[in-house]
Amino acid sequence: MTAQTPVALLKSQLNIDHDLDGALLAHKLGAAEIWIANYTGVPFDGANAAQVEAALQLASYWFEQREAAFDGSSKAIPFGVRDLLESFKDQVTGHGA
Repeated sequence: MTAQTPVALLKSQLNIDHDLDGALLAHKLGAAEIWIANYTGVPFDGANAAQVEAALQLASYWFEQREAAFDGSSKAIPFGVRDLLESFKDQVTGHGA
């Protein structure tokens, strides 16, 4: 899967001005977009600024926090990502039409 979010945008978010990590950044973006689609229950929309922002925050966090060790301050998902995505969640109420 090719990420919909441009790698150049993630590089700007991270203040990276070289191409050495391009493949890894693309991988992190793809994983973030899949996580977002799974979390919301709807396909990722690369034209939606809120979903793209969530993908950038998530991919940036995963890129910067690559260590498997726990230092007491790690979190699985950065603050704000779920807030950005809450309105996109496919709500299942159990009520039929």
